[in-house]
Amino acid sequence: MDNFLELLKHRRSCRLFTEQPVEEDKVCDLMKAALMSPSGHRINPWEFIMVDDKEMLRQLSMCKAQGAALLEGAALAVVVVADTTKTDVWVEDCSIATMLIQLAAEELGLGSCWVQVRKRFDADGVSADENVKRLLSIPENYAVLSIVAVGYKARESKPFDEERMQWEKVHIGRFGGK
Repeated sequence: MDNFLELLKHRRSCRLFTEQPVEEDKVCDLMKAALMSPSGHRINPWEFIMVDDKEMLRQLSMCKAQGAALLEGAALAVVVVADTTKTDVWVEDCSIATMLIQLAAEELGLGSCWVQVRKRFDADGVSADENVKRLLSIPENYAVLSIVAVGYKARESKPFDEERMQWEKVHIGRFGGK
């Protein structure tokens, strides 16, 4: 991308991926982006689990009732977890890291989609967090915020249409702008 705003315009959620695996150097670049993510007081409560095993991707795709099925078709999943005993702003820290992974994926020519895990449940009412923790042997003091599905895009999405920008949601000086 030529500039950051163009990157933002072209980053769209991708739910269909090709079978092509993500190259090791691109996986490394995704992790660099995650590890450079800012966090409150530089506590870095986040940790990242890279999953490319097809059977594990299939199992992760069933961690919640809706919205995770796309993981089965992804080449890679980045599971974003945090040690919740380190800080009370782990949700914010992990959210920033999740978004940076997605922006890096777009810059690398990959598609991605954020799969929300925190406060989601499977069809039996079991928390998605517990399902993912069980599958990946994540310690009890950690929480799973999200899983980023990553892979080569099976189809391109239209860039964000600037005509649809909601300028009325920008306030100058104070709410309402007056």
